[in-house]
Amino acid sequence: MEKIRWGMIGCGSVTEVKSGPAFYKADNSQLVAVMRRDAQKAKDYAARHNVLKWYDDADKLLNDPDIDAVYIATPPSSHA
Repeated sequence: MEKIRWGMIGCGSVTEVKSGPAFYKADNSQLVAVMRRDAQKAKDYAARHNVLKWYDDADKLLNDPDIDAVYIATPPSSHA
């Protein structure tokens, strides 16, 4: 089975302790990019978690050809 390359929109506290660590434990999954509207926080999160790419624009993450699937880790009230 090929690895699923994930992008994650939202880099808040939930991804630090709950959903984020699951990407490192799941077989055939790799977190390759994260997105947060605050560019510095996105960059810091990526650096702490050894994620190669970070974005401050969701459209850029969604259009990244290196991403197979996207996990939306924002509060439900922010989902469009």
